[in-house]
Amino acid sequence: MSNSAQVNTVDEILPAPKLFILGLQHVLVMYAGAIAVPLIIGGALKMPKDEIAFLISADLFCCGLVTMLQCIGVWNIGIRLPVMMGVAFTAIAPIIATGTNPELGMQAVFGAVIVSGIFTYLVAPYMSGLVRWFPPIVTGSVVLVIGISLMRVGINWAAGGQPMMSSPTGPTPNPLYGVPVNLAIAGTVLLSVLLCTAFVKGFVANISVLLGITLGFFIAVTLGKVSFAGVATAGWFNLIRPFHFGLPTFDLLSIVTLSVVMLVMMIESTGLFLALGDITGRPISKNDLARGLRADGIGNIIGGIFGTFSYTSYSQNIGLVQMTGVRSRWVCAAAGAILVVLGCLPKMAFLAASIPQYVLGGAAVVMFGMVAAAGIKILTRVDFANNSKNLYIVAVSLGLGMIPLVADRFFTQLPELVAKFFQNGILLGGFAAVALNLLFNYRSTAAYEGFTFEDNPVKAH
Repeated sequence: MSNSAQVNTVDEILPAPKLFILGLQHVLVMYAGAIAVPLIIGGALKMPKDEIAFLISADLFCCGLVTMLQCIGVWNIGIRLPVMMGVAFTAIAPIIATGTNPELGMQAVFGAVIVSGIFTYLVAPYMSGLVRWFPPIVTGSVVLVIGISLMRVGINWAAGGQPMMSSPTGPTPNPLYGVPVNLAIAGTVLLSVLLCTAFVKGFVANISVLLGITLGFFIAVTLGKVSFAGVATAGWFNLIRPFHFGLPTFDLLSIVTLSVVMLVMMIESTGLFLALGDITGRPISKNDLARGLRADGIGNIIGGIFGTFSYTSYSQNIGLVQMTGVRSRWVCAAAGAILVVLGCLPKMAFLAASIPQYVLGGAAVVMFGMVAAAGIKILTRVDFANNSKNLYIVAVSLGLGMIPLVADRFFTQLPELVAKFFQNGILLGGFAAVALNLLFNYRSTAAYEGFTFEDNPVKAH
């Protein structure tokens, strides 16, 4: 497919039934991650069940709004690519620290979220200039680290969640982890996705993930392994009102901390946007990056107003775009509309939340792996034959990025703030790739082959 044809598919508006089904597939892919953050934060702050339920509904509602803003675009906001926006895991620690402070509480959390969003919006044009530090050798390495990092999540989902559970007496083994029947269902989902991809063509092949999840959910229901608790008692409609927890307050330390976290997420988003531009075949300019990062900032402002948290692009859905080949941004816009509706319909949200993690995990193994494959694809444009130093960049950045995955206590003896920085494998690997590229290739224009540094599109030759 030519570059021009691929660019056209980004703006293609599919028939309504296809938009709905393909959008629903994106929703199911990111749903578990989207509701995980409010569940974690609500539990850590010991919030009552009805307040946690509101956090989930508000989160889905805002996910939808910010996704539509990112995909459709308004003025100088939104990258206008197939991007799904979700609440960020990176911000969990500072949010819990602020929320558990009896002198601050949730109002200070939402104040910090709003101000950090304003900060992100204002610095977005300058952060977009970071593209000159993200040639293919860096972008490919970062995306590869992201994909491999995600695999741990997908594999644990397939096994039934996390191997250890928190309890008042400390971590205890999860009795549902690795149960043979759960592994079998996850394997069935994975196999059905692969068979559908191998032997079916056209639209059915594009929704292979949705079909696999549906099959796995049906099997789990048939075996009586799905809990529908909360569905019957949930209301039919719930309007998400602004400032549900009261008017925000503003604590300087909380604001600065969350703003630093947003800088980290903007660096991660830059790599993801460049990877998505490569996948869709659409040239990415500095102005495009600025619009995408502004949407992150507006997402924070929306989140703080409606009682939820910081937003960022979800890399697992980029894997779905790579896997299905469906590049239309209107598919993700439709997914955003579905999320808005789910946020206002608690019964539907509870029903979707009933899908067991091992069902989602079977599909996640493929999708998260596709993110890593996208990184490998970008690296194929790098000259390894004539510049063997590029091998060191990939090797070391990948190795450092894996430290938190394989040795989660590696940095525990360092000062707390430093340890938190290094515990982010994506950030660690990304900084290593940028630094090593400067060390080895700062005199070589070949290191930046495939990119231009003006305000014109950043594209592959």
